Amino acid sequence: MGGKERSRLSKQTTLIDRLHEQASTQPHKKAFTFLADGETEIDSLTYQQLNEQAKAIAFILQSHNAKGQRALLLFQPGLDFITAFLGCLYAGVVAVPVYPPRANRSLERLLAIVADAEATFALTTTSIQEQVASKFASHNATENIKFIATDTLNIDLANSWQDPKITLNSLAFLQYTSGSTGKPKGVMVSQGNLIANSDTIQHCFGNKSEHILTSWLPPYHDMGLIGSIIQPAYIGASMYLMAPVTFLQRPYRWLQAISNYRGQTNGGPNFAYDLCVESITAEQKATLDLSCWELAFSGAEPVRAETIERFSEYFRECGFRRQAFYPCYGMAESTLMITGSRRNAEPVVAAFDLKRLEENQALAVDNSDAITLVSSGGNSPAQKIAIANPETLNQCPDGEIGEIWAKSASVAQGYWNQPELTAQSFNGVLGDTQEGGWLRTGDLGFLDRGELFVTGRLKDLIIIRGRNYYPQDLELTVDNAHEAIRAGNVAAFAVDVAGTEKLVITPEIKRTALRKLKIEEVTKAIRSAIAEHHELQVDAIVLLKTGSIPKTSSGKIQRHACKAGYLNGSLTSVGEFKLEGARHVLPAAGAKQEKAKLFSQQQSNQKQIEIQNWLRENLAQRLGLPISQIDVKESFASTGLNSMAAVALSADLEDWLEIKLSPTIVYDYPNIVELAAYLADDKSEQKISQLAQGRIEESAIAIIGIGCRFPGANNPE
Repeated sequence: MGGKERSRLSKQTTLIDRLHEQASTQPHKKAFTFLADGETEIDSLTYQQLNEQAKAIAFILQSHNAKGQRALLLFQPGLDFITAFLGCLYAGVVAVPVYPPRANRSLERLLAIVADAEATFALTTTSIQEQVASKFASHNATENIKFIATDTLNIDLANSWQDPKITLNSLAFLQYTSGSTGKPKGVMVSQGNLIANSDTIQHCFGNKSEHILTSWLPPYHDMGLIGSIIQPAYIGASMYLMAPVTFLQRPYRWLQAISNYRGQTNGGPNFAYDLCVESITAEQKATLDLSCWELAFSGAEPVRAETIERFSEYFRECGFRRQAFYPCYGMAESTLMITGSRRNAEPVVAAFDLKRLEENQALAVDNSDAITLVSSGGNSPAQKIAIANPETLNQCPDGEIGEIWAKSASVAQGYWNQPELTAQSFNGVLGDTQEGGWLRTGDLGFLDRGELFVTGRLKDLIIIRGRNYYPQDLELTVDNAHEAIRAGNVAAFAVDVAGTEKLVITPEIKRTALRKLKIEEVTKAIRSAIAEHHELQVDAIVLLKTGSIPKTSSGKIQRHACKAGYLNGSLTSVGEFKLEGARHVLPAAGAKQEKAKLFSQQQSNQKQIEIQNWLRENLAQRLGLPISQIDVKESFASTGLNSMAAVALSADLEDWLEIKLSPTIVYDYPNIVELAAYLADDKSEQKISQLAQGRIEESAIAIIGIGCRFPGANNPE
């Protein structure tokens, strides 16, 4: 489809028009199918059913004169969320996707969003409404919210729906980005933004209505919402979905779904590809046929050349082609996608002189003193980008690093109720041409022969002795310094010590390396690598437990949060080095236990003791603590166990007990004693299996990037 044709369609249609078209031309085609465990279909909607359910929800909203008002979407990942979101569009109501709160968790961030959005409605399911309504009742900010349970509506209400007469300028939804709980930022995405970005994605990806797509991405954020819900609905394709926790618990499930359903367009953040390589066994790999995978998009966090190479090589025997990799760049402020590489082509990977990059100049080289970067594409007829000098605001010539600016019909209307911040971020004016209307992304990068290379964030520069260092460069060096380091999960930053900037490195350690972690060896390798490649001395190293590095909802490392955690001592360390000496925190060794048949061989109290012992040992290894420090009555939350580790713990427990478990079972029972008692109950085996089948789709771990959180948590950890 040519640029003029795409522009013509965008001017004449809204997403409602496109969905009406899908329901009319292919009413019985499956639009969305939800997979409970990566392969069991528990719910599906045809395009006709999708259209009718959205209209029924819209009619209820219309009966309350809700047009233009804001409605919270409080759903676990699944088809109910999709119909509610589309129902808002059909009613001209501004949707506000949020994570549903969880029992015994703070509502601070959710309440901040409610107040900022001035929400008056909350769409949810009957079960969630029962949990949430009472929690909301005690807060004045929520007293005017009307709850609507969408899972009990009569489908015949669709016949009473009336066209809301929306335009492309009508506000479609508010995308709340990472920010403080006191003043969250709601990106205003219009109907026109949705169409423009959907059109861009279709054109760049080459998506067609006959394509099959799969996704585990959370629906609350731009990549999952726009890429995995809006895009398939826009083109009339079939999407197979699973909850994020389903993927996290067993990454094999995602590739299994791609193989089984012959998914052509599938993707996620860089870490997802690393996780697949790290966790999928040779036996599992032998069952996969990935020859159907035409486009593997990668975005939301830096795309690493090492990841592309590792994944391509590991799954080459499954039919995966390196040319399928599609690095791309985008953000919520531009609806989703800004740039993308060329499909069916090798990713553009280039090496640049490290010292010149530190001087804001990109010089392509072919020597050992170089950093390898992956291009995210470049300018297109529908998406215009520029590199601006952060101080002069003049355009930078090719090869000069500056702030990435973007301009297109996809750029959102601004931040809700924040006119000053909107003017600063959404109305950039180039100093040399005086051309306005640019989105200032806050990201640093450069253009090289038309290719965009993202190098970091504007505020993340490390300046030591007057020289600029990009944290991504230091982090990549640390990635390769020692095999125990978890690549892609390292933060580098500087702290002020007596007026002098000192370098601090905080890398995560692989879970498999925690048991035999040699802290002195790892920290020495890091210091040596940094000195060799960057001629810098490392003042401090904090080795972090797996999954604990702070990240934004879009998968970007929160270096400022790492720095704050270092300064206040809140980082979850498994070992440290400082120039004045190192403090070692070694995991307990522990003997490997044989797999037990607990439910058939022992009495309940014996089972409970064995399960407690297993949980203590496993938890100690994950936290990098001696087993003697694990109190069986202490809550899991207070031990510092984050949600990513909790899901992995449930998977290990599932393997050991040889029964199906809910991925969130660690959070359903507050401590080791109560969880062990539940699992040891003679009646639990059948009960647990039923719970696992019924709860997987309700497990709303939100994840983009390695950062994830359970419902109601205040942050990604």
